[in-house]
Parts: sequence; C-alpha cells; structure tokens
Amino acid sequence: MNSDSPSTVTAGIRLDIWLWAARFYRTRSLAKQAVETGKVEIGGQRAKPSRVVRVGDELKVVRGEDTFGIRVEGLSDQRGSAPVAQALYRESEESRQRREAAAATRRAERTGYQAPLSKPDKRARRLIRALGDIDAM
Repeated sequence: MNSDSPSTVTAGIRLDIWLWAARFYRTRSLAKQAVETGKVEIGGQRAKPSRVVRVGDELKVVRGEDTFGIRVEGLSDQRGSAPVAQALYRESEESRQRREAAAATRRAERTGYQAPLSKPDKRARRLIRALGDIDAM
C-alpha cells in the first residue's frame, strides 16, 4: 500500500515526523528531542514523539525564543519546500502578534550595541583579560 493513500493521511502521522516535515526543526532527531523536553504541546498537554497528529489539532511549539500557536491543516511525512511546509499549518493571529512583539522588544534591547569590526589586538586582549580578573574578585 502506498504511504500517500487516503486512509494513511486521514489516520494521522507521528508528531516528530510532522514537525520535521513542517520545517519547525531541521532534523527529525531534533524534533524528537524537543517533544521529549516539553517544548511541544498538543491541546495544552505534553506529548510523546510517537503521538499521532491529526488535521485540526492545536499545537504549541517553542523554538528558541519564539512560541508558535498553530493548528494542523495538513499532514505529510516528507520534508518539502518552505511553501509546501507552511501549507501544513496555520498560525493563530494572536500567536503571530505575540511573536512579533517579542522580536521587536529583543531588537529594542539590542539598539546601541555595535559588534566590533575586527578582532581585538594584543593590547585590547590584555585589557579584556585584566578586566575579567577584576570581575572575578
């Protein structure tokens, strides 16, 4: 039986495979690790990587500093291009606004900081090392 048959698609797919196919995580093992560490919830409850995901399920996915509140719109066990992956879920407007507000706050906190243009020279490294020793006291 083909894996793309309608009975397989309507039945559901493993959570870790779906997260990988929807491009939330780069590898399936990272998706599995995220689920095991509680960064993914289905319906407000922690899930196992083998949990079956069905169309209509509500997921909360924490990835780095971002939290996504999404609804499963499609199922796939193959990782495709970004537009195909984005068609597998729909993010709630509230979640999108929260993420954008958090990103704006992080950007505002970084204003005023400028990364150095080059590596510190010998004199600057000695000063950095000396300041580090002062902070240790």
